[in-house]
Amino acid sequence: MSAFERHFEERETIIDGQKWMVSWHGAGPSPQGKDHGAAGLCVTDTNCIVLITLDGEHWEVPGGRPEPGENAEETLRREMMEEACVRVVRAKLIGYSRGTCLDGHEAGLILVRSCWRAEVDLDNWAPRFETKDRKIVSVAQALELLCNDSPYDRVYRRWFAEAQLV
Repeated sequence: MSAFERHFEERETIIDGQKWMVSWHGAGPSPQGKDHGAAGLCVTDTNCIVLITLDGEHWEVPGGRPEPGENAEETLRREMMEEACVRVVRAKLIGYSRGTCLDGHEAGLILVRSCWRAEVDLDNWAPRFETKDRKIVSVAQALELLCNDSPYDRVYRRWFAEAQLV
């Protein structure tokens, strides 16, 4: 796969009132930027996707920032348990989401988050931390919920495609 095929053209978007440039980078060396943790497309044994909500209205994939000394896969496994109450059975790095703040109070900040396909087993739902609810949905439903008016729609679509879910 060529470098052109591995990355898509950056897309400018507004996130929390700031102007960001968001891009997808394929698996391999992490792009330059501050480590912003790991996120997982949690796939169940029935090929469904686990989503979470922090506000009871908007759905997202679970993910979060690393704790001191954690590598990306360790962050993934811990965050999936904490946010979605799932145990990662197998994990495969799919790529990276990279955001560069162009305008706003974080101008110049570059954040990089590793994006994984995580084969998971579901544990009993016991919400902790900031997660309010979890939902297990089909791949099509997940894409609809994640991409509807999302500044990350192209990242999600590329992630699902490269994870061989669509």
